[in-house]
Amino acid sequence: MKVAVFSTQSYDRTAFTEANQSFTHQLIFLQQPLNSQTASLAKGCQAVCVFVNDKLDKACLEQLAAMGIHTIALRCAGYNNVCLVSAQALAIKVVYVPDYAPEGIAEHAVGLILALNRQLHRAYNRVRDNNFMLSGMLGFNLHGKTVGVVGTGKIGEAFCRIMQGFGCSVIAYDPEPNPNCQQMGVEYMDFQRLISCADIISLHCPLTAKTRYLIDDKALSIMKPGVMLINTSRGAVLDTQAAIKHLKNGKIGYLGLDVYEHEAALFFSDRSAQILQDDMFSRLLTMPNVLITGHQAFFTAEAITTIANTTLANITAIQQGANCINEVTAP
Repeated sequence: MKVAVFSTQSYDRTAFTEANQSFTHQLIFLQQPLNSQTASLAKGCQAVCVFVNDKLDKACLEQLAAMGIHTIALRCAGYNNVCLVSAQALAIKVVYVPDYAPEGIAEHAVGLILALNRQLHRAYNRVRDNNFMLSGMLGFNLHGKTVGVVGTGKIGEAFCRIMQGFGCSVIAYDPEPNPNCQQMGVEYMDFQRLISCADIISLHCPLTAKTRYLIDDKALSIMKPGVMLINTSRGAVLDTQAAIKHLKNGKIGYLGLDVYEHEAALFFSDRSAQILQDDMFSRLLTMPNVLITGHQAFFTAEAITTIANTTLANITAIQQGANCINEVTAP
């Protein structure tokens, strides 16, 4: 199948080219993101392969369908950027990669916790300036702290396991409790109770209509003073403006982000020579208790290999008319 691969970086080309030796699809690599303005670049293809910040709304999908494209292959676990209702109406199949790096993403969330707690990002710069003072670097023991996990799929499960290893008391909220987490001794409770009693809250839920701004001004206001909040799921699960308000008043003591609600205009590009136009993001960067990484939690060698192989296997299944277990449809 001829596939237009949008939003590609060098590592995508390497991984997909290597994986494709077993599949022999015709891959057209494009740096541009896919949206209604760039959809025409896929002309002549039967499928498109997209990533987290490509925008496949109704207008984009109609263009793709008009060009004969019948398959959308997401090389990620989230599919909130695709209008599934429109895709279904246009007879476009949508496939995704549900499981590729649960441990890697969970480990990155833990890395944010450790770095924020022990001020590792600030200590690195301080020591390089020959400043060996410890003032302002006071951390706390993770052992004995209560960690709240919002979303206990495979990533949340892996995160729970790691935090229990630190000696933390792990509590969780998920409309569908994970039996593996229950066997580990994770205590499930309602959302309001969890966010009001956790010392550290880590978000591992997908972005849906129900979880958009799940962490809003009201939710933040009932958290413990000085709470640590970690988000490695999707940016819009957190209301950034509300987070800034509660960083300023001290309610949020530490904020670790690998995702940002307006990241499509920033992430996966070198903007070091530019003045950032996003005032909210710029404000976050000025705060010493905020640590941001550019959507890299998934970025491990194992994950990239799995993503490429699973994505191409999904496309092959559609091409052969076989049942693809990774197909998603409108609810």
